[in-house]
Amino acid sequence: MGDSRPVYQRIADDLRRRIDEGGLAVGERIPSRSELKRTYAASDQTVDRAVRVLKAAGYAEGQFGRGVFVTDRAPLGSLLRSTGAVDTPFAAQIRGYDPPRPRQGEQSGRPPAPDGGTGRNTTLTWEASSTETAAPERIAQRLHIGAGTRVLCTQYEYLANRHPVQLATSWEPLAITEGTDVVLPERGPYARRGVRGRLAAIGIRVVRARELVGSRPASTPEAEALGCAAGSCVTVIERTHFDGDGRAVETSDIVVRADRWRVEYDIAFTS
Repeated sequence: MGDSRPVYQRIADDLRRRIDEGGLAVGERIPSRSELKRTYAASDQTVDRAVRVLKAAGYAEGQFGRGVFVTDRAPLGSLLRSTGAVDTPFAAQIRGYDPPRPRQGEQSGRPPAPDGGTGRNTTLTWEASSTETAAPERIAQRLHIGAGTRVLCTQYEYLANRHPVQLATSWEPLAITEGTDVVLPERGPYARRGVRGRLAAIGIRVVRARELVGSRPASTPEAEALGCAAGSCVTVIERTHFDGDGRAVETSDIVVRADRWRVEYDIAFTS
């Protein structure tokens, strides 16, 4: 029986196989449009579609004026999510990632986070911005509040040795934090602390968190921030913190590149 796959899919699959088997190495230029057209007797549109499939799968990236090149898809490390994570908004420990530090004079200009079990030569930094907004329906459901209720939305971009590692968007009901020293996560005496540490300062004991893990294609803004192609697969974690009364006090969406970072959990068993 003949191959029933569309020609563009056959081209993309053949290129993927060559990359997986080492026939095309990381950093190597994939065959040009004209070469692929001759090999597969295909049109410009068919070849371009095959290359788009390859890029969307994270196998290749275009370099303006030079061509399309094989990308490095090896995992950079893992993000350990456990109750022992350092008390910062990052709420994880970076494992297995130990590249050289930036050379002197090339620092990012952002203060490093406290060492939380990251690689010895890994400096975690981040930028954050907060705005008051109305809770959209899906966030209101996670926080068990009415849609449109006032919340503080904080967006984070995390970097390890100046390389993007994670994005996060957090929502906190202003009914809980407004008028206190912790209303702005990145300002005041409790700045740069995690949810548990900040809310403990105003008498709220956070006792548990729930995380739902999924995946989806990266949006264009996410891809630009994480350094991948739009449509590349990202891991998404929906995390919600609860106090001792079962009240949801914060929820966040965490986004990492699925091809570069593994999400690791340390699960302790109790007798």
